[in-house]
Formats: sequence, structure tokens, C-alpha cells
Amino acid sequence: MIYNVGMMNEETKKLKADLLAGEILQMAYASLLLHLRFMESALGRLDFTPMPKGTTWTDGQRYSYSPMHVLLRYKAEQTNPAREYLHSVLHCVFRHMYLHAPVQKQYWSLACDMVVEDLIAELKLRSVAVARQDAQQAALERYRGRVQPFTAEKLYRYFADNPLPEEERLRLEELFCADDHRGWFSEDNDREQQNEQNEESPDIPEPNKPPMETEQDWKDVSDSIEEDLETISREAGDAAAGLRKALKKLNREKRDYAAFLRKFAVRGEVMQLDPAEFDYIYYTYGLRLYGNLPLIEPLEYREDLRIRSFVIALDTSGSISEELVHAFLQKTFNILKASESFFSRVDLRILQCDLQIQDEVRVTSQKDLDAALESLTLKGFGGTDFRPVFEYVDRQIRAGELPQMKGLLYFTDGCGSYPQQKPDYDTAFVFLENEGNQYEVPPWAIRLTLEPEEILEDL
Repeated sequence: MIYNVGMMNEETKKLKADLLAGEILQMAYASLLLHLRFMESALGRLDFTPMPKGTTWTDGQRYSYSPMHVLLRYKAEQTNPAREYLHSVLHCVFRHMYLHAPVQKQYWSLACDMVVEDLIAELKLRSVAVARQDAQQAALERYRGRVQPFTAEKLYRYFADNPLPEEERLRLEELFCADDHRGWFSEDNDREQQNEQNEESPDIPEPNKPPMETEQDWKDVSDSIEEDLETISREAGDAAAGLRKALKKLNREKRDYAAFLRKFAVRGEVMQLDPAEFDYIYYTYGLRLYGNLPLIEPLEYREDLRIRSFVIALDTSGSISEELVHAFLQKTFNILKASESFFSRVDLRILQCDLQIQDEVRVTSQKDLDAALESLTLKGFGGTDFRPVFEYVDRQIRAGELPQMKGLLYFTDGCGSYPQQKPDYDTAFVFLENEGNQYEVPPWAIRLTLEPEEILEDL
């Protein structure tokens, strides 16, 4: 009998702890919603889900928490639960848990935590202010000047290239960690950490890899927050400037460069069997001869989109390194070399230009492509004026030297003098990502922004 009463007391304590923790989280949610109306769609998206042990974690669909952990954190500082919930929500908004390539999990987790805590501090909300915030800002000062823009991806790359001493890494983890990231990594990429979880916290539900459809949901949420900050909630002012800037960068359209390059394709006939088309002469002949038996003969050619004639212009004003120019050309050439990307005969012009055209290379075959890259040396390094390239192309078209000219691709930092009139061909400016550039391009120009990492990858 005494045993049963004891059990009832324990159950009662657990029930009270669960209820109290739930009330604390609801108050935290209400407080955040009161001050961050532009984040309503994000703050209300996660389901509060208690778990027997552990701390807190999210998989993009639920916010799992240990009631005892919430109570202890609230006792230590009443603002802790609100800050930690906002911390996890921002991980979702920036889609930090959706990994599409292997990462060093310790550095990725640390980079995400540091960036999120910095964004929270910039909001200047008393309802999420904590004692360790000053120490966090002091630690962040060391990295802000070295990592620009200050995003999780950039900070992770910095850590990967400049590994931290173990003691410093652990210190930063303790200073910035606010939730558990074990649900972010697949079994193949995080087998060791899953083993730790099974040994230390056997009662925590095993975090599964978040479903990919949830990533699109959170992308929609981040898009709506950015739009809200740009319109309805502009009164958030400087306090949300960092968040608005980070979301703008996050939601910047990323396009597949190969697909982008095919915008300069022209339609023409290629010698290749086309099973979707057939010769109607044989078809009707068979019907006449046999009554109900058509003769099908696939065409030995088909009309397809292939690259035939276009110009690549390189900004050699000195604002773009020779290494990136070579990498950009190599990436472009790799796409051109694909048999389905260009005709057997192609007329490609590579122009170097600062204030005037400094060099021209003509490519008509794959052999020319390889030789052009191997012998390329940048020339110029003056100011930037885009107009000479357009004037040159116009002259070549009038002289019949660029038949079926589809477009001009200009690799630049975006700072220069543009033509006043729209040319008769498509024009695309491929910009190198730079926080200082505003890319004030004419409305008729196509634009694509690539980061150095995007240019250098897969080379």
C-alpha cells in the first residue's frame, strides 16, 4: 500500500512538472509572438512534444523538450525557455537541419548556433536576453571581421579551413549551444553520435532525418517572413535589419548554371534518331498498301536546343581574381563539352575587357576549348566599361561573323558603365557574390549571382 502511494506521488510530481513546463513554453511562445509578429508563421509551426529525458531538439515539425530541463532552465533564468525556443525556430527558418552533403557535424552545429545567437542578440528583446549574451558578443567579434557575410555556411567553411583547438571549440559550444542537433544527421553521417545518444539518453525518441517536403515548407515560411519585413513590419527597423539581410541572402534565387547556360541555345537539327517522330510518307504508304498496317520509320534527325554561337566576356578590371576567371571558364567549358549541350560546330568568342577590349579568342571545336583555357592569361586591369563589348558584338553581327548569335554572357563584379539601349540578343551578367555590390543592371539584362564556392565546386 505504501509502495502504491509512493508511486502515485511520483506520478503526481511528473504530471505537475509536465503541466508547468508546458505553461512555461506557452508563455514563452506568447511573449515571442507579442514582439515578433512578423515571425508568427514560424513560431506557431512547431508542435510542443514532451519527452522523458534529454534537453530540447527539433526536426522541423515538432519542438521536443524534457519538462525537467525546461523547469531547470527557467529556474536558472526566466528568459531561457523563450530564447531557446526562438533559437530552434531560427534553425528551421534558415533550414540548418536539411543537409544535402556530408559535413563535419561539430563545426556545422557550432557555426549554426553562433549565427543564430548573434541574430537573436541583434533583435534586442528583453524577453530573450540572457546573462551569457555579453560573453557571446565578445567571442563573435573575433570572427565577424574574418567571415563576410556572417552566415552559417561561411562560418562553417572558415572553421573547416581553420580548425579550432579542441579546448576553444568546446568553450564556444558551451557558450552558444541552446538545443540538441542530433536529429540533423543521418545514420551514415552521424553513426558515432547516434551511438552516444543510445548510451546516454535511451528514452529520447530517436530523431529521424526530416522529410524533404518539410524543407520546402520552411522555405515558404522564410520567404513570407522576408516579405513581411520588407513591407508590413518595416517598423521593426534596425532591430530586425540583420535578420532581414540574412533572409534576403538565404532566399536569393540559386539556379543551376548548366540550365542557365542553355538559355543561349538555339533550335536546330541534329543527326540523331528521334523515337517520338516518324516519317509520314511511310506511315500513309503502309495504310494504303496493307489497309491497317502503317509503316513506322523514325527520323534520323531531330530538332533540339543546342548552343551554336555566343560570346563570353570577362571583366579584367582587376576586381576578379585570375583563379576565379579560370574556374568560371572551366566550369562553362565542362558544360559545353557535354555532347547534348552544343552543336558539333560552335562559334564561341572569349573577350577580355576593362575600359576596352584587351584580347579575343575564337573557339570552334573542343580542341580549341582546351587550348584556350590552358593558354589564357588575363590582360587589362583598368576600369570597367561594358559598352565596348556590346559595340564589338554588334559589329560582328552586321559583318555576318556571328550567325545565329543568341546571347552574351558577361562575368563581372557588376560595377561599370552599361549600354543605354537593349541589344538584339539576350544578355546575361554573371556576378561574383560581393556584399558591397548592388548590381544595378538594366531591366533588359538577365542576371545570375554565383558565390566563389559555386564556381570552384566540382572542378
